[in-house]
This record gives sequence, structure tokens and C-alpha cells, in this order.
Amino acid sequence: MSSFWANHLHLSVFGESHGPGIGATIDQLPPGQAISYEEIKAFMHRRAPGHFPWATKRKESDIPEILSGFYNSHTTGTPMTALIRNTDQRSQDYAKLYDHPRPGHADLSGNVRYRGANDKRGGGHFSGRITAGICFAGSVCLQILRRQGIEIYAHIHTIADIPDAEADPVNPPLADLRAVKDKDFPVLDDAQGEKMIAAVAAARDDLDSVGGYIECFVLGLPVGVGDPMFGGLEPRLASFVYAIPAVKSLSFGDAPAIFSRRGSENNDSAQFDEDGRITWLSNHNGGADGGISNGQPLVFRTGFKPASSISLPQQTISFSSRSNKTVTIEGRHDPCIVPRAVPVVESAAAIVILDALLSSGKFNPELTGETAE
Repeated sequence: MSSFWANHLHLSVFGESHGPGIGATIDQLPPGQAISYEEIKAFMHRRAPGHFPWATKRKESDIPEILSGFYNSHTTGTPMTALIRNTDQRSQDYAKLYDHPRPGHADLSGNVRYRGANDKRGGGHFSGRITAGICFAGSVCLQILRRQGIEIYAHIHTIADIPDAEADPVNPPLADLRAVKDKDFPVLDDAQGEKMIAAVAAARDDLDSVGGYIECFVLGLPVGVGDPMFGGLEPRLASFVYAIPAVKSLSFGDAPAIFSRRGSENNDSAQFDEDGRITWLSNHNGGADGGISNGQPLVFRTGFKPASSISLPQQTISFSSRSNKTVTIEGRHDPCIVPRAVPVVESAAAIVILDALLSSGKFNPELTGETAE
């Protein structure tokens, strides 16, 4: 099933961009886990549209209605479902596009795949709006992981070739990474962030868009999480991260720089410190060997293409007349989706890591938070 992801955890996402609502169901969560609803809302606000000057003007509160699997502020262990209402659709902006597929979107491929029956308004089920449900599930998983000693933080790595401050992959700046989640623009270096904001504004003024990279750190992951081959941390993350709309690349550690090195330069060497604990001299490969965590921070970068909805005239076709046409996209769109995608990447990592932790036998079910009533 295309909108269903499953290993130990099961996640299903549903809805269309301009339908009554969207949402997600996550199943096989450990029972009795204390979950803060206020924390869920705060996390989802980071992705919600209409709240920042560099984002789309579509305004949605993205407050989830939890329908099941949640009682007395705890997980019940049964499927946890949340519904997020759509309240600010302007479907008329898309009426003329039903016959003129937008370049870079799934309008043409989706129309052929579903024989024209798919909901085309705002991209329908192909829209980035569907990631709100992923953020709901991710927020729940992040809260559970934190009690296991695992924290996940992402930041904008690059927008329009403007880089954020570099973070040490062996000893990441934990306080700085934690602070990113409270910023409107999620970067480590605010001065570099201002340059990125200016680049996004310039693209918007030119009726165009820009892309970039998000870097994510998984901290506190114990040794031995993951499995060989298809169950490895990298392929599990890839199976989820590549489902995020507009993602076109995923790399771990220093990649792609590692491909031009010799093995003697790239191998990460373990050492014992004075207290007999294992430490590392480098983390070029991103914290996993053979698909299994080695105790270092798990580090990966996700590349997002420039937003496809731009207001410049573009070449396309007409389905009905079978002729070539020019299309100009109207409506409300992000000139850069990278800032709002940061919590989506964190969510993807949280779901995958909790899934791997549960299936690796490394999860401690006694760490539930407050005592269930």
C-alpha cells in the first residue's frame, strides 16, 4: 500500500490538500507512554503554513484531533489516529491547471496513474501538506525516544548555496541544536540565516524558488540498533525520507566528500579513553557500520529541490486538446520549502529510530514518564 509504511511500527497517512482533512494513524506504539498534547501542537506549529514571511500565505492551525489510541495523556497501545482539518483552501486557484499539468509536480504522472480520478486540487494526496500527519506521528515518537536518552535535532544546512555553521559530527553542539527548534528560522548561525532569508525573498520577487539541504543528528543512540542489509538504519531511513515530497537526495556522514578520499582518510577509528570507554577519532561515515549504530551520532543530510510551484510562465501540455501550452501558476506557495521541512525530517528520523529501537530489543518499556492513571 503506497501510503502505508511498516516494520515494527505501522504508519498510514491519509487525506488530500484541499479535502476536509488530512491525518495519520500510527500503530504498535508501546503502551502507557506519557505524551504531552501541548508539545505535539508546538512541534506541528513549526511546519504549519501561513505563519512565517518566507512561507506560503495559506494559513492553517494544524491542531490535531486525536481520535484513538490516547487516553489520560498516555498511549494505549492501540492504533493512534489524528485528524487535522483543512480550513483555508482556495481550490479555484487550481481550476485551470486540471487540464494543464504543472511542471515538476505529479499532475501528469498522477493523472495517468489514477486515470484522471485523483483529487487534483492543490496537488491532492501528492501535496506536501500530507506531511502534517507525519509530524503528528513524529512528535509522539520524539517524546518517547527522549525518555530512552535519544534526541533528534535538524537544522537548515544550506539554502541557495548559503551554508549554515558547521556542526562537529563527533561532538555536536547540543545546546545550539536544542535551541534551533525554538527559532522561527531553524539555523545554528542566525547571521547565515539572514542571508538565506534574503535569497528566498529574492527568488520570490523573481517569481521563482530555491532549494537546499537539511542536516539531522540522532544523539544518544546506543550501539547495536539496526539490522544487516535491508533492515539497516540507512535503508530504513531512505525508505521513509524519500517519501517526503521534493526530496531528491539522502547522504550519510560526510558524503559526497567521502567518495574522493582514500580509505585511510575516511575510516573512523575507535579508541579507549582513560576510563575505558570507547570513543572515536572521526565520524566520516555518519554513525552506522553495516547498517547498525556504532554509538556515534547518526548524521544524515536530505536534499530538497526548488519548490515546483513558481509564478513564471512555463511550458506544459493540454490533456484535452493534446497540444503544447504555456501555464502560469497562481495561488499561494512556498518560494523555499526547506525551513518548514526541518520538523518533517526530524519526524521521519524519530519514527524510523523508534521502529529500529523496538525491533532491536533495545527499548526499555519501563521508561514511560508519568504514571498512567
